[in-house]
Amino acid sequence: MPKKLTPSILNLVPVREGTGASEAFSDMIDLAKHVDQSDYARYWVAEHHNTTSIASSATRQLIHHILHHTEHLRVGSGGVMLPNHSPLIVAEEFGTMHALFGDRLDIGLGRAPGTDMLTAGAIRRNNHDGVYTFGSEVEEIRQYLSDEPTKVTAFPGHGTNIPLYILGSSTDSAHLAARLGLPYAFAAHFAPDHMEEAFKIYEREFEPSEQLNSPYKIACLNVICADTDDAAKYLSTTMSQFVLNVVRGGRNKLQPPVDDMSPLWRPHEQQIVESRFPVALMGSEDTVLEKLRLFQNQYSADEIMAVSYIYDTDAQKHSYDIFERVVAKYNGTK
Repeated sequence: MPKKLTPSILNLVPVREGTGASEAFSDMIDLAKHVDQSDYARYWVAEHHNTTSIASSATRQLIHHILHHTEHLRVGSGGVMLPNHSPLIVAEEFGTMHALFGDRLDIGLGRAPGTDMLTAGAIRRNNHDGVYTFGSEVEEIRQYLSDEPTKVTAFPGHGTNIPLYILGSSTDSAHLAARLGLPYAFAAHFAPDHMEEAFKIYEREFEPSEQLNSPYKIACLNVICADTDDAAKYLSTTMSQFVLNVVRGGRNKLQPPVDDMSPLWRPHEQQIVESRFPVALMGSEDTVLEKLRLFQNQYSADEIMAVSYIYDTDAQKHSYDIFERVVAKYNGTK
């Protein structure tokens, strides 16, 4: 019997073609309300800067907005890109949300700036070493949120013990997550190559902590479900266009699906884009269930955090509904 799998959602808050930031935020809330009383455990928002295709630059304000419009979901950051932020301010702002909304918060922490280096310099001008001080700043946040006395008090924040998560897209953060005894979320939705090695490092080196007794692995995956495989393939052309835009360094908004990608990319671009999705879960309910079983046989994740670049918001919600059923079937609860 496989261990129980938890489904969750990561939202990058894409801006769809023909819309702006206001509509992106409305779509974000609409999806959050849709899954608020579902099996989805948490709903995280990413942090990205210097792009007009994603509206999740002010992550903590969006988390507050989601908490205000939901009742059950855990809401958090996927993540706070720590080189951009003061650990004390992170603790105070999340502590403030904890005081307002209670114990429904997660703090996912990333070591990259979530943008190019020019923009990173504009975000936090006096700290160009944030990537190298990531471990000590994670420890600093944990101390601010703990019951331990500190020379500087994060208030609100002190004593909340809001759970921390380490994010990674390579093997580097696996060592840190293991040493600190924190849950580890791997960004396989855009960098799947090192996931297996990173998970092995994390499990091998894990040291129990007050927050966590044993390793907890979250796999962030692209998930596109539809009633048929062909319908899912059609919807996935939006994701292909999104990644192609990233490869080209463009600023296009999320595009509607197309019948044929051939006119839109060159052969080498197609190869690059398709290499990003070797572990994507795409297809009908039965197809995705089979792919999930194969994935779990290899990686044995505790949680799948689904990323769904789907242009039509109703189709996106339907995709998440299907994936919820897939995980329930995998767990033997349906």
